[in-house]
Amino acid sequence: MNHIQQQSDLRPKVGVGVYIFNSKNEILLLRRQGTHGEGTWCPPGGHLEFGESFVDCAKREVLEEVGVKIKNVKFFGLTNDIFDDGKHYITIAMRAEIRSGKPKIMEPDKMTDLGWFHIKKLPKPLFLPVKNFFKAFFVENEEI
Repeated sequence: MNHIQQQSDLRPKVGVGVYIFNSKNEILLLRRQGTHGEGTWCPPGGHLEFGESFVDCAKREVLEEVGVKIKNVKFFGLTNDIFDDGKHYITIAMRAEIRSGKPKIMEPDKMTDLGWFHIKKLPKPLFLPVKNFFKAFFVENEEI
């Protein structure tokens, strides 16, 4: 197989990020560790599984990562994310609210910190899909 064929066989992966909002217009973000984007902030999320709906993926990933059940889960946006390390993701952003539970880090090997942040005062550095999402959908936030 030559180099061109190898490249054409590659396909982007699909990620889902879940922007959970509270009553103060803040979103829940976690700091990544032990994976690409280490040290950056992102919402709970992960890979879309074969045959899974966006809503089901959002509910599953949020429960796995922060231990809460969510409601009012809706499509929020989409980004095309090409990382410096050669990874390529299509990232589906979903919006939700907490139905029950209190967020806590459920996978300490993957996340180090958790917090609520106003969408105009986001922590830095942001995970590439988050940075791309806010640049595309919240243009007024020039600092990203």
